[in-house]
Amino acid sequence: MSLTDPAFSPAATGADSTSLGSLPEWNLTDLYPAIDDPSVKADLSKAIDDARAFETAHKGKLEGLARADAAGLARAVKDYEALQELLGRLISFAGLVYSGQTTDPKRQKFYGDVQDKLTTAGTSLLFFELELNRIEDAVLDAAMANAELAHYKPWFDDIRKERPFQLEDRVEQLFHEKSATGRAAWNRLFDETISSLKFEVGGQSLGVEATLNLMQDPDREKRKEAGEALAKVFGENLSTFTLITNTLAKDKEISDRWRGFEDVADSRHLANRVEREVVDALVSAVHEAYPRLSHRYYAMKAKWLGLDTLMHYDRNAPLPRADDRKIPWDEARATVLDAYAGFSPDMAGIAKRFFDNGWIDAPVRPGKAPGAFAHPTVPSAHPYVLVNYQGKTRDVMTLAHELGHGVHQVLAGPNGALMAPTPLTLAETASVFGEMLTFRSLLAKAKDDHHRKIMLASKVEDMLNTVVRQIAFYTFERRVHLERREGELTSDRLGEIWLDVQRESLGPVFTFAQGYETFWTYIPHFIHSPFYVYAYAFGDCLVNSLYAVYEEAETGFQEKYFNLLKAGGSKHHSELLAPFGLNAADPAFWNKGLSMIERMIGELDAME
Repeated sequence: MSLTDPAFSPAATGADSTSLGSLPEWNLTDLYPAIDDPSVKADLSKAIDDARAFETAHKGKLEGLARADAAGLARAVKDYEALQELLGRLISFAGLVYSGQTTDPKRQKFYGDVQDKLTTAGTSLLFFELELNRIEDAVLDAAMANAELAHYKPWFDDIRKERPFQLEDRVEQLFHEKSATGRAAWNRLFDETISSLKFEVGGQSLGVEATLNLMQDPDREKRKEAGEALAKVFGENLSTFTLITNTLAKDKEISDRWRGFEDVADSRHLANRVEREVVDALVSAVHEAYPRLSHRYYAMKAKWLGLDTLMHYDRNAPLPRADDRKIPWDEARATVLDAYAGFSPDMAGIAKRFFDNGWIDAPVRPGKAPGAFAHPTVPSAHPYVLVNYQGKTRDVMTLAHELGHGVHQVLAGPNGALMAPTPLTLAETASVFGEMLTFRSLLAKAKDDHHRKIMLASKVEDMLNTVVRQIAFYTFERRVHLERREGELTSDRLGEIWLDVQRESLGPVFTFAQGYETFWTYIPHFIHSPFYVYAYAFGDCLVNSLYAVYEEAETGFQEKYFNLLKAGGSKHHSELLAPFGLNAADPAFWNKGLSMIERMIGELDAME
């Protein structure tokens, strides 16, 4: 296959028509025409050359600029931002091409080569933020009298928070250059291993995404067969996943120790611009709520399914007489856009651009990255959304979720490459809010009490997956990283921790079959973004509280909500939530969010 073959080009479109309709594949030409287009090679060379020139021009001179030429320092920051934009465009393109087919050797090589070259360019830029953070506060504050420099004050304030954990320049350079053969390489090994796995179910050889999807099948025997196939293949590859997990946990421990982070999750809290105490309050509130939420709900579900005990493959089983029809893509599109329009026509208009302009990749393909994401790329372009659409109601909600991210990223884009990125905790706000809008729109159209019950139950399960399951994941990660400080964990020990956490979070109604102890292996967040997972629970509880304000607000909510999204990473969560009368530092805040889930479970119970 040549690199310009349409099937390999990032502009490939037009999936085969199925019962779902024609599923879109994204068109990446707004970034680059193809991976072998001369513009890619030219921009890679430009990135390295411009980064070296930037280093030559500014290294060792930033304090002098801050003291005597604030306008010159502002120009340097603008040039740095332009370089970040260029580097971001290149790595976004390479990452999206790779995500579309992670097992293709040509894409693997392209992605690896781009990473290598951008690591080289990044080495020349590494000095900039380190040197800025060595400027005395009083000197930098005085320089902020320059209006152009003051524009970047939120970014300066942000990088200032990193100052206590910075290392000497040569050590930072070593960490940076070694990342390509360290964490990034292990991440890639995980991705390519997961994407290459095949699971035999019902005489078919399926990828991980299609097999996991069968765990939601109405037929219990089919769910069981899928669960057993997953356990078998995960077990056969257990040594690889155990090595990856141990290596990355040790890698993180080394970095944390050198930088002076006390707790295993502190580096994530810093990246999220959230205080450890706030996250601890969230985790504690969810742990205490397990009996009222997941334990109570799943006991009810077992009764609805006519079972004394639930197996792990029953957790996401549809309820009896649930609507299991395949939802065509066009219907999913209309459902989400109508829900968004009911809140704000402007919000729906932004989301519609994703469908109209080829910004979504929807079909399930062999080798395609599993799961779903919205990639912001760079402010001069636009985000892209990846889903693996299979026509289930949950897939529609996933589409609503990722488009929420996309809308958020579009609105934050004008802040520029340095201030558009949003901390993960607030990055989940728009996505979960988009899900809630879509759910409420569908619930309002329920034709009878039975369908209302099914929809409520489905939403409760989604919220339990977002809150309880993700906090259980966070708890699992904490235990793994803490134990790794004392030495390597065996596959058996990792399985024991996994089962302990699952039993605690899901409750006594569950029985876990042999093999489920391996299911920690496929969770990509553990590998790519340690401790990322609590951001989902943070976002869900936040949105529950935010939605309650929306339901009570007479006017002005939409404007305040859009201002929150437009802020990107330029403001702290406390400042962004204040206009809504919300404070995440208040422990009662989390219980307020969890109470919405509890009320829904109570409503389901009352329907019996």
